[in-house]
Amino acid sequence: MAATNSGQALAYTSEVAKATAGLYAKVANVVPEIEWPAFAPLIAEINRLKKERNAVILAHNYQTPEIFHCVADFVGDSLQLAREAAKVDAKVIVQAGVHFMAETSKILSPDKIVLIPDMRAGCSLAASITGADVRLLKEKYPNLPVVTYVNTSADVKAESDVCCTSSNAVAVVESIAAERKVDTVIFIPDRFLAQNVAKQTKIKIIAWHGQCEVHDRFNADEVRRFKADHPGAIVLAHPECPEDVVAECDFAGSTSAMVNYVKEKRPARVVMLTECSMADNVAAEVRDVEFLRPCNLCPHMKRITLQGILHSLQTMQYEVKVDPAIAARAKKAVDRMLEVGKPKPAVH
Repeated sequence: MAATNSGQALAYTSEVAKATAGLYAKVANVVPEIEWPAFAPLIAEINRLKKERNAVILAHNYQTPEIFHCVADFVGDSLQLAREAAKVDAKVIVQAGVHFMAETSKILSPDKIVLIPDMRAGCSLAASITGADVRLLKEKYPNLPVVTYVNTSADVKAESDVCCTSSNAVAVVESIAAERKVDTVIFIPDRFLAQNVAKQTKIKIIAWHGQCEVHDRFNADEVRRFKADHPGAIVLAHPECPEDVVAECDFAGSTSAMVNYVKEKRPARVVMLTECSMADNVAAEVRDVEFLRPCNLCPHMKRITLQGILHSLQTMQYEVKVDPAIAARAKKAVDRMLEVGKPKPAVH
């Protein structure tokens, strides 16, 4: 029996087993068979309720496989989910991610109901800076554009010129610098992403001192030891990792870039220096690659569970709202981010 947050119990019946068999086939190599009877009733009920509520689930790459592969309608990194939030055709968005992602969805889809299954699903990086901090930075460095990583609260985005993700940060920095005719930008809040961006552009970067608690825990010594112990293994790093960690790796990129690297290059053995569920989600699809697992769990992402998603759909909790005045200003920064890299219309 699978218990729900509303006190009901959902049974693993033959009908549920049959209805979810195809979904289990997707995750069979990363979800033990003994666990499936606990997951399957929740998955079946979530997928039923989505239709009833006219809801979609946006799941970040750090969600566990039973969420990522079995109930999510759209998956990806922060940029991919932001794009989907802007165009999705549904009444309700359930954000299987952290709070700033739900805020971004609300900013881009103000007429939709945006739910997050657990309001405690925060982000150490987003918590490292406030809108007041950004205002002080702008006073200290007048006339410099502020590039803000999407892993921030709505009030921080509202004080910014443009947002970025790890996948388009370099392009955004160079675009806003060219537009404003400056050779320096303020980049907040991730200091490691700022350092890694600075190595790829001639634009000078003024960084904030924030960092992600997941990626900050990796260090260069452990990467060197790991490569010595596993000759030939390909090491991929997220650019939120410290600069010396990135320097020891074979490839650095956003979560979507790491996924694409594995799918396209099919290395025999690979390690992803990022949140643990990433490897599980890719391994479910790419079964000819061996994934080695020195990873770090994100305690905030792991607050999102199947039970929580079901409870959210049952009770329509917890709704994420953004002050309209803040949302309007933040949307300008997010919209500018979404425009960077889009193909320009042909001129005839």
